[in-house]
Amino acid sequence: MFFMKKVFIIEDDEKIRLELSTFLNRYGYESCFSTDFENIIDIVLKENPHIILLDINLPYFDGYYICREIRKVSNVPIIVVTSRDSDMDELMSMNLGADDFITKPYNTQILLARISSIIRRTYESTNLDVFEYKGIKYNMSKSEVGFNDNTEELTKNESRILNVLINNKENIVSRNNLMKILWQSEEFVDDNTLTVNVNRLRRKLEDIGAKGYLQTKRGQGYILTWNS
Repeated sequence: MFFMKKVFIIEDDEKIRLELSTFLNRYGYESCFSTDFENIIDIVLKENPHIILLDINLPYFDGYYICREIRKVSNVPIIVVTSRDSDMDELMSMNLGADDFITKPYNTQILLARISSIIRRTYESTNLDVFEYKGIKYNMSKSEVGFNDNTEELTKNESRILNVLINNKENIVSRNNLMKILWQSEEFVDDNTLTVNVNRLRRKLEDIGAKGYLQTKRGQGYILTWNS
């Protein structure tokens, strides 16, 4: 399973929003959005996307305000995508911390190239393969998991399982889905093999101090969660 980069779309035109979301999903991105524009800043920060596509003309707060507020607490890349095409609009966007400025109507392939370029430029010096959840640090490229300065190496299958669970944290992943993701075809998998791999992963998490995180939901599957 390859981890998809998350793009948050802040756009109040439903048609544009859905078309853009469908387009990005088709090209391997995980797109998300909200229609709650009154609380959009808190929502986008909670989603923790890799990049934001931001319109200027919005309900409650305009894109300039949203950009400024996000920049106070986050360096997440922001591309302003708007029908306002004056030099002043572009200058204001850049001065408030936007990384790029694209006017509507835009060529979708050019937008895609801009997104890809900014993500690559922003994250090439950091590790996009490191995921965190409530103290657990999973390094996919090194196939290891850490907790409280303790680390454990993972087998290929243990790493794949943790990758799926941590990217679906606090949501149940069924056994069938895990087997499909791990081995692509259930018919080649002994059901007991998955159980053995999950139990080994759970023991490794417990050995480094992450007890109670990997939970079995009988008849449903597995979930990575924590109730403090």
